[in-house]
Amino acid sequence: MKRRLPSIRARLALWHAGVLTLIVCVFSAGILVFVRASLFAGVDRQLHRALTTIDWVYHHEPDEIADLASESGIVLFQLVVDGKLRYQTEGWKRAGLSRALHDGAMGPESWESPNGGWYRVQAVAEPSYTLAAAVVEGARRDAFWTLVAILAAGIPLAAGLAVAGGYFLAGRALAPVGAMADKARQITADSLGERLPVRNPQDEFGRLAGVINDTLSRLHDSFDRLRRFTADASHELRTPLTAMRSVGEVALEATLEPARYREVIGSMLEEVDRLTHLVDSLLVLTRADSGATRPVREVVELSALTGSVADHLRVLAEEKQQSLSVDAGAPVEARCDPAILRLGLMNLLHNAIKYTPSGGAIHVRAKAGESGQSLIEVQDSGPGIAAVHRERIFERFYRADAGRSGESAGVGLGLAIARWAVAANGGHIELESEESKGSLFRIVLPG
Repeated sequence: MKRRLPSIRARLALWHAGVLTLIVCVFSAGILVFVRASLFAGVDRQLHRALTTIDWVYHHEPDEIADLASESGIVLFQLVVDGKLRYQTEGWKRAGLSRALHDGAMGPESWESPNGGWYRVQAVAEPSYTLAAAVVEGARRDAFWTLVAILAAGIPLAAGLAVAGGYFLAGRALAPVGAMADKARQITADSLGERLPVRNPQDEFGRLAGVINDTLSRLHDSFDRLRRFTADASHELRTPLTAMRSVGEVALEATLEPARYREVIGSMLEEVDRLTHLVDSLLVLTRADSGATRPVREVVELSALTGSVADHLRVLAEEKQQSLSVDAGAPVEARCDPAILRLGLMNLLHNAIKYTPSGGAIHVRAKAGESGQSLIEVQDSGPGIAAVHRERIFERFYRADAGRSGESAGVGLGLAIARWAVAANGGHIELESEESKGSLFRIVLPG
């Protein structure tokens, strides 16, 4: 059975408690070391003063050695001269401190007497005499161990408080995550317009919520485009099917001459061509969205490519008595997929032919741009595109019919395919247009 991992809140609380406990332990150990050193340093200074006083009295007023206990408060000392005991205090004898010297405690060292008392002992050995003194350190030792007990008892308490405080603080810190989770759980495909709450856009959770909200915005836009695409595609597919059904029903209800039947069949074939073109365009865009079409780039001479595309569509321009010219200037090369770029250029040029009125002019040229870029420009003398339509002209099924001629405006997929074809080759399309002054579509490709 897979072990269940603790929550982030619990892990944060445990990490907080662990780190704080470690800090408290290190701090407590430092305090103990410092206090112990300070206590024994004071005792050692007291011993040093006692030995210095005894030594001075021995050399200058030896008869007053016995008075040191009453006058100077030095109650634990011993004086040995030439190997013979000269003097020792009652306290020294009673505590049996001579054993400390026999145990090698020349000091300053701590020594425990048989009765359980603790003393700090130090001896000074000279050629003719030996001085030894002691100070009771039991009170200081008791104070030290009391401090040890207090800190030892305080560390578990601090750890417990750290766990509780860490759990509380982690809950407060992670509250925005819980709020975002609750809100995200309510968002469905039908409510992508809703957004996660952002308490502080500058902190980590605020930035995370901002990123998720941006993702939701993109998903919302994608779903909207998909809905519009589906609705527009359904409408465009229904139009030729309805026309074919109407023509067929009329032909079946009436007895017609053979020539009239040919007209009916011809009309139906026109709708089939329209339907086929629409399906092919949808298939191109669908393959582009799925990533199934992968460009294979090679060095392409753009002037030759523009001339080939213009020759292919020249018959359409001639039907409308349009002037289609190609500027055969200096060779211009770009690294791209020729088939995909040709598809995009054909849609641009076909769009120009479609919306340029009869007798108009269309000019195509390839040239080198700035910063090593390569350009292909398609310029027409059509009605132009109003500013309100320029931002959306490359959207699928979008048609700015109000600014166009009275001809059929197509299905609105040509420019979308052109934009995809150029983007697939690492470039982009620029548009310059004014109403009644024609349009200029410029393909910009990296060098």
